[in-house]
Amino acid sequence: MKNTNSKLFIRSIAAAFVLSAVASSCDKDVTDLQPFDRITETAAFSTPERCELSMVGAYDAAQSGFYIGTAVRGYPFGAANVEQGDNRGEDMLNVATFYAITYGSTYNPTTANNVYHWETLYGLINKANIVIEGVQGAQAAGILTDAQAKGYEGEARFLRALAHHELLVHFARPYNHTGDASHLGVPYRTRAVNTAAAKDAAQGQGRNSVKECYDLLIEDLNFAEQNLPASRAGTLNISRATSGAAIALKTRIYQHMGRWSDVIAEGNKLPSGSPYSLTATPEGPFANYTSNTESIFSIENSSVDNSGVNGALPVMYSVSPGRALVAVSPIIFNAPYWDADDLRRTQVNKHNGRAYFSHKYRNITTQDDWNPIIRYAEVLLNVAEAHLRVGSPDMNAALPLLNMVRNRAVTDPAKQYTAGTFADAKAMLQAVLNERRIELLAEGRRWADIHRLANDPDFSTGGIPAKVLYNQTTFASWEPGLNYDANGNYTGTLGLPAVPYDDYRFVWPIPVSELNTNPVLAAQQNPGY
Repeated sequence: MKNTNSKLFIRSIAAAFVLSAVASSCDKDVTDLQPFDRITETAAFSTPERCELSMVGAYDAAQSGFYIGTAVRGYPFGAANVEQGDNRGEDMLNVATFYAITYGSTYNPTTANNVYHWETLYGLINKANIVIEGVQGAQAAGILTDAQAKGYEGEARFLRALAHHELLVHFARPYNHTGDASHLGVPYRTRAVNTAAAKDAAQGQGRNSVKECYDLLIEDLNFAEQNLPASRAGTLNISRATSGAAIALKTRIYQHMGRWSDVIAEGNKLPSGSPYSLTATPEGPFANYTSNTESIFSIENSSVDNSGVNGALPVMYSVSPGRALVAVSPIIFNAPYWDADDLRRTQVNKHNGRAYFSHKYRNITTQDDWNPIIRYAEVLLNVAEAHLRVGSPDMNAALPLLNMVRNRAVTDPAKQYTAGTFADAKAMLQAVLNERRIELLAEGRRWADIHRLANDPDFSTGGIPAKVLYNQTTFASWEPGLNYDANGNYTGTLGLPAVPYDDYRFVWPIPVSELNTNPVLAAQQNPGY
């Protein structure tokens, strides 16, 4: 389990660090800060124990960066990545005004959700970079062995890659926007911002190309894979990065790049049962989120350290006594490809007599459900898709991977897929994409798929899909098959029109807090803002 004392420790050195590469409006010389009640950066890596606490502090930054002053709402990965990724898509439904800006695509360079996502992601990246440089120095000083230092660096580079990819899917166009991915991505930060000189350098760094960003993502994850352990003791096997987590994340990264043979190669490193396998039922990873065979990497929350009543996933997504602020949309709930008897309808969804809500996050009082960043089910679907996208599609390789995920929920043999179900690889690929929407529902993955598929020649999302408005529904709106025509098109009322791909709102704006301190980025703002 995460040592909650590490939160106090890591924040005790915060005044001696510049903890965000945003390089905010504070103009104080951070190198002069030596308050009596703070631990200096040098001291933070002066013993093996403090190196460990500094590493845990980077995970803490992943779980709960600050939102508007000292408020905590799970930015970036404690909860916010799920809530923002879901509300940018059409399969989850904003109930009140809480996520209205994201849901309605009315964000601007000052709106809080996109601003704090950017700032806390770069805060995490900077803490990861501080750890990397700190443990390298500790190794040179004989405080850590080479293997220990590289292990910590592997964890930090895993987190750095995770954060940069999250930035790319929100603030940049997808990899295939240009033929060589030469369009603007985000600044890929690989140096700690912990001195005045480093701050000045960061304020002059512009956006890397998308190709450069993805190449650096793979470089970070390759290093992580080579230097992280295959497993860890107890709950740390899920809450701390492992070589398997780096491999799993690479299947996602290569998927976004369209490098399908690489997706397959990485996925083949994780055969079922070694060390991951699907749980027996769909609710397994959520009913026992601290210890199961399917969760590859999750962000830990606890009863004393979580995203709070205004951010925690069980509070936002669950029926009473949760606040039920994000429902499951009829668009996905009614979809004819989601079998009416699918166990996921009842095991990981519930209704309150007015709408259906996710039941993946259940601890409403303690708010300590872990946030599933990547599960084995996703890896299987990533690889299944890749087998159908390579130059010579292999339906025989893809079908069992698809069925591994689907058949634990669709238990009637008469309804399970066979080789004869699909006319061709394209039809099977559509089933894989449909399965992703069902299996990964309420886990924040829908926007990432909308983003990467926007320019797909056969399965284009076209931009931001049209959405249902909650006040235009009744409980009767949720019924399998309702409001779908024979061609699989949703025919119910769509109160929010689609936003086409070439509209400026497809990507988020760089925050004004960044533009005010970085003239290079100010000249590289996403068009339209």
